[in-house]
Amino acid sequence: MSGVASRASSEVPAAGASPVPGGGRIPVLPGLGTSWYERGARYWMRRTGTGVLWLVVLAFFCFVSLSLYSGFREALPSGVRTVWDVAQVVASCVGAVWGWTVQRRAHRRDLLDPPRPGRARAARRASVRRSTGLAVLGRGLVVIAAPVMPAFAAFCVGWSVAALTVREYPTEVGARRAMQE
Repeated sequence: MSGVASRASSEVPAAGASPVPGGGRIPVLPGLGTSWYERGARYWMRRTGTGVLWLVVLAFFCFVSLSLYSGFREALPSGVRTVWDVAQVVASCVGAVWGWTVQRRAHRRDLLDPPRPGRARAARRASVRRSTGLAVLGRGLVVIAAPVMPAFAAFCVGWSVAALTVREYPTEVGARRAMQE
């Protein structure tokens, strides 16, 4: 599967070459703009900026998760706290690995059928529309999920780290293929 990503990465034009074969336009990708095409400093600045932003968001999410868990933990009898804490540590380790695995499998699957630029934009718009409703629903569920929030946060950290540390995104591969057609 990684051969698919490597092949697309090697299709980047040499410095000074014509931007697009045939004089076409470089597709604008969500989150990357046109910087994905040459993978220069602008591209890596965007990727780094996205990573730093996610680091801040995940740090805040982990803080909130641990605060909620702490509130739940205080209600437990002292003998049960230690057992529950150990269970949370184990569940958090499993959650982080599981999140990583889920994301990497999805990435491999998406590389086999990468989205073309139009499909990537449509998927992004649909995701934004869904996220508002999910955020409202999530507020109520967070209180109920307080006993397992550290494990859920660890899953989110594993998933996010796996998503942000790939060589290239499936949307880049899809855009390169669409330009070749």
